[in-house]
Amino acid sequence: MKSTLTRAALIGAATFLVTSIGTTAFAQEVTLRFQHFVSPNSGSPMYFMEPWAEKIEKDSGGRIKIELYPLMQLGGKAPDQYDLIRDGAIDGGWVIPGYQPGRFPETEALELPFMMPKSGELASIAAWNFTQKYLMDDFRDVHVLAAHMHGEGLVHKKGAPLKTVEDFDGLKLRAPTRTSTLLLDKLGAVPVGMPVPAFPEALAKGVLDGGVITYEMAPSLKLDELTDSHTDVAGDRSFYNLYFIWAMNKARYDSLPEDLKAVIDRNSGLMASQWAGAAYDLGDEDGLKVIAASDNEIAVLSEEETAKIKAVGAEVEADWIAEMSKKGYDGAALVADAKAMVVEAIDRGPWIDVQGASAGYLAGQ
Repeated sequence: MKSTLTRAALIGAATFLVTSIGTTAFAQEVTLRFQHFVSPNSGSPMYFMEPWAEKIEKDSGGRIKIELYPLMQLGGKAPDQYDLIRDGAIDGGWVIPGYQPGRFPETEALELPFMMPKSGELASIAAWNFTQKYLMDDFRDVHVLAAHMHGEGLVHKKGAPLKTVEDFDGLKLRAPTRTSTLLLDKLGAVPVGMPVPAFPEALAKGVLDGGVITYEMAPSLKLDELTDSHTDVAGDRSFYNLYFIWAMNKARYDSLPEDLKAVIDRNSGLMASQWAGAAYDLGDEDGLKVIAASDNEIAVLSEEETAKIKAVGAEVEADWIAEMSKKGYDGAALVADAKAMVVEAIDRGPWIDVQGASAGYLAGQ
C-alpha cells in the first residue's frame, strides 16, 4: 500500500500555506541549522524536510529560518546525529537510533521483520503512537519533532534476483540495524552493519554483494548502476524497516519565544510524522521509476518463499523478546503493542489532525 497523499499535495503544501497565513513582515529572529546524511535529491529531503523548513519560515512570518545541510556538511558521521543534536553542535536533524545498537533498545520493536506495512505513511502513524507511549523518556535530552518509518525495504544485489530462501546463503549484504542483521544472519547471509553513506563505495569496491534499503534511496546511491537486481517479498508487509526521529536541540527549542515554540509545535507530532512517511512513499515511486528504466531486474519472491522468510522472522522476534526480557524490559508487551498500533493505523487508514497548518498539507486530496 502506497501513500494516499498526492505528489501535488506534498510538493505544494508549503506554497498553499503561504496564502493561508498573514503577510505581516517580521525581522528574522532565529536561524536553526538542521543536518541530515543523504543527498538533497532523495525523497525525504525533497518531499518532507525542505517543504517542512519552508512551512516553518512562512508560519512564523519569516521570524524563523531553517537551514538544511545534507550529507553531514556540518561535521560528524551519520551515527553521531543524536549526540550532535543533544550537545548543540547542530540545532536539529534526522536521526536513525538503530545506528547506535543497544542504546535505544525499545525502538527495535518497530524494526522487527514484517512488523510494518509497506506504506511509510501508515507505518509512521504507528511509529508516532509507539514513540509517545514508550520512547519519549529515551529521547528526553532532545526535543522530538516527529518519528517515522520508511516504506518497503528490499534486497538490492549484484547478479540475478533472489528466488528462494537458499539464495541468501553466503551473500555479503549491507544491513542498517541490529534487527536487520539478525534476520539476514538467520537467513544464511553475511550481514555487514553499515550506515547508508558508506553503501555505494562498498558496492563499487566489491566489499558487498548487495544490501537492504528502499527504492527511495536508489537514485542518489546509483543502485541502478551498482546493482543488477531488486527483490521484494510478497504481501503488504515490509521485509525490514527503519525507525527515524526528526529532532531538535532541547535547549534551543526551550530558548524560543512562546509564539515561535507554538509554530514548531504545530508542525510536529503526528502530522509531521505522517508527512515524513508519505514523503518516503513518494521517494519510493521515484526510485522505482529509475530502476524500471534501467536494464536491472525487478522481482518479487513467491508467497511460498516469503512464508519461509516470515518463519525465520518469527524466530528473530521470539529471540528478541527473550533478550529484552533478560534486560528487564517487557519484550512481549512491546511487540504486542507495536503490532496493535500497526493494525489500528491500517484499519483506520491515513489520517491527520486537520487543524491549523495541517489543513494545507491535505490540500488537493
